[in-house]
Amino acid sequence: MTTKAGPSHAPVLDTRALNRATLARQLLLRRSPLSARAGVEHLLGLQAQNVKPPYYALAARLDGFTPEELSGLMAERAVVRIVTMRSTIHTHTAADCLTLRPLVQAARDRELGNFRKGLVGVDLDRLAALARHLVEAEPRTMKELREALLVEWPDADPQALAIAARCKLPLVQVTPRGLWGRSGQVALTTAEHWLGRPAEPAPDPDETVLRYLAAFGPASVKDMQTWAGLTRLREAFERLRSRLVTFSDPNGVELFDLPDAPRPAADTPAPPRFLPEFDNLLLSHADRTRVVPAAYWGRAWQGNVAHRTFLVDGFLAGVWKLDSHGHGQVLVIEPFGKLTKDQRDEVSAEGARMLDTMHKGTSYDIRFGAVLP
Repeated sequence: MTTKAGPSHAPVLDTRALNRATLARQLLLRRSPLSARAGVEHLLGLQAQNVKPPYYALAARLDGFTPEELSGLMAERAVVRIVTMRSTIHTHTAADCLTLRPLVQAARDRELGNFRKGLVGVDLDRLAALARHLVEAEPRTMKELREALLVEWPDADPQALAIAARCKLPLVQVTPRGLWGRSGQVALTTAEHWLGRPAEPAPDPDETVLRYLAAFGPASVKDMQTWAGLTRLREAFERLRSRLVTFSDPNGVELFDLPDAPRPAADTPAPPRFLPEFDNLLLSHADRTRVVPAAYWGRAWQGNVAHRTFLVDGFLAGVWKLDSHGHGQVLVIEPFGKLTKDQRDEVSAEGARMLDTMHKGTSYDIRFGAVLP
């Protein structure tokens, strides 16, 4: 619910109100009729360290989605896999690839500082030019890129050379990597070469702020900086202040939002949803309590491994996995807390829907594991 105004006289949005607003923007409150391409665009890309997560992310959000739809877009080069926000691989539309990548270039330049000891004596502009020539002549794996660059700089750290190329250039992963039901090693070329057109100038940060709020709002300046892996976005929010509305979260943090964006009532029903590892919903705010209960903080991760998660009543409620069994699949659901019978039935029904979407024609079984400690 929205409660009384805080010290700044902005209305206060409690955790459930923030949760429902975020779910609505993320197309998780009710499935959207958007196409896969439009869905990827609205969400400003999908986290994609692994191949399958973008497919599961859209299956949770779009009505009528099939894995073949996104795979076809990737084969047609309408969407691509590239390192952008937070120095992680995302699936973006071709247009966003050519604009959002320049937007986060400053972060990629800062990332290079972590490898400066391995790049002593390396002319980074020359490295970028040589790497561009190499990957545009033919797609290269990171190993091939390291070996080729090491010929020019034999005293440099091989891994640092390859990462420098990735930071300096917008390198996309070429297909068949990323296609549904296919396999392929990571091979890279430039976005401009793969898409057949030059990169665009970095977009006005103001435009991206508006798009971020449409997909992740209401949100603070720090929230967006966490999502983008950028700093110094306060000025953009201040320029836009007259076009936005403001709220406070329960801790008094100022939140910005689009005036006409959906902010459903806090008691709006939120059906269960199965999310992939690294889903945008769990990674795109500085304060994740709008989705992750305090008692479950850190439960979706184990070391550097992220688990697939599911939501109950809009909040993180457990993890899931798929095991092969003969010619079928076994969906194992492991809740973090006790679920009521009605909740278990709803989670099972959503799991069946997910399996019918992602593994059509395959037999499956759904099992609940023990409540995780």
